[in-house]
Amino acid sequence: MEAIKNYYNHYDEDGRLLKKNRRPEYLLTMEYIEKYLFDGARILEIGAGTGRYSVALADKGYDVTAVELVPHNIEIMKKKVKAEHNIRIIEGNAVDLSFLEAESFDIVLLLGPMYHLFTDEDKHAALSEAIRVAKTGGVIYAAYCNNDTCMYKMFYRKRILDYIDKGMITEDYHAISSPNEIFELYRKPEIDEMMKRYNVTRLHFVGVDMLSYLHSNKLNKLNKREFAEYMKFLHTICEREDLTGFSIHMLDIFKKN
Repeated sequence: MEAIKNYYNHYDEDGRLLKKNRRPEYLLTMEYIEKYLFDGARILEIGAGTGRYSVALADKGYDVTAVELVPHNIEIMKKKVKAEHNIRIIEGNAVDLSFLEAESFDIVLLLGPMYHLFTDEDKHAALSEAIRVAKTGGVIYAAYCNNDTCMYKMFYRKRILDYIDKGMITEDYHAISSPNEIFELYRKPEIDEMMKRYNVTRLHFVGVDMLSYLHSNKLNKLNKREFAEYMKFLHTICEREDLTGFSIHMLDIFKKN
């Protein structure tokens, strides 16, 4: 936990989703959240960061509870809260939400914690807690970082040999993650296998940014109309089973049975 806190103390999480190459992740995620919103919906965001989603949803008038591990992020989030917002901010850990009652929320967002959990026990705890606090019929969103597209990034940035020499890449190019490396990486079949233990129904599996991160120097130069067309293109491919594996960030959306 200390390594994660130290990372976010020095990383501009608040500005991460503002550049054109990062905006698709935010825009598509918000669109899929809005598919299942309704008047009076109670929303929980676990791992709320600096409040990019929580505050945006509070702006829309929703009742939001934001749970965040890192005090530095919480302080940034608190500065965004307006008097008219119905938002509660709690310092807490995704693997233990015992301070929240079961069957309490219509929408549960788990958009960051699965990036930073390295044992099956912790991954199971975070998913189980997210499902526990959701109402029956509630919709849960779990985000993952994609192993293979991250491999591409390592090659593009000439970092792959460092990881190979440290023994952190398997023969089939799966990253061997650890808390010191901060991020846990997944392949979709691993997510599918993990989800078999839960009584949920998958609604969507979405590649929310596809190859956007790999071509950031190009995407950031798009004009307004070109970027709008790019987003239209992503809409046509983001759920295609043959293409979601190209996305840096993958979003699993499922309903509690």
